[in-house]
Amino acid sequence: MILDKNTAKKTAELLLQINAIKLNPENPFTWASGWKSPIYCDNRIILSFPTIRNYVRDQMAKQVEQLYGKPDVIAGVATGAIGIGILVAEALGLPFIYVRPEPKSHGRQNQIEGLLQENQTVVVIEDLISTGKSSLNAVTALKNSGANVKGMLAIFTYGFSVASENFDKEDVPLHTLSDYHHLINQASETHYVKEDLVETLLEWRENPALWKK
Repeated sequence: MILDKNTAKKTAELLLQINAIKLNPENPFTWASGWKSPIYCDNRIILSFPTIRNYVRDQMAKQVEQLYGKPDVIAGVATGAIGIGILVAEALGLPFIYVRPEPKSHGRQNQIEGLLQENQTVVVIEDLISTGKSSLNAVTALKNSGANVKGMLAIFTYGFSVASENFDKEDVPLHTLSDYHHLINQASETHYVKEDLVETLLEWRENPALWKK
């Protein structure tokens, strides 16, 4: 869910500006899942642009407080959201932890890195939501460690229905700075992609597993 439409539009504009999001319907990308996709998103590139990095940090910190109040801890989902998660925690003056996809196979075998005490309130920071599976895996790890997870805030979501279903099923509130709808509108308005390709981008989002160029 989007909290602020102006922020959603501005975030989409900035992501396109620095090529954090690449749109290429004519020569689709192949995801790790095997899906063919006209879009590829790598929000980690935000960290290389101080002005944009600070904008995203400030908007996320602001929305964390507006949506969830000030939690005890900010958690980032490894590895994509570690950087931005630290920045948000710093802006709010809060402790930071991060959650691995699975426990380490050596040492203390931690899945959660950092100090988390039982019953502490946590807001999870994520960079990107696709199906939501890996993001919710982090939430489960936090809950199993005794955390009170108030919700998740991500930079961008593709807006797949399966993601909404997964978050609803787990009863985890999800908000994002921007989404696929605002991205496509921005790409169209700024002529980032040709108008006749916009329909292709919209068709892919409806059934990405079966979409082919």
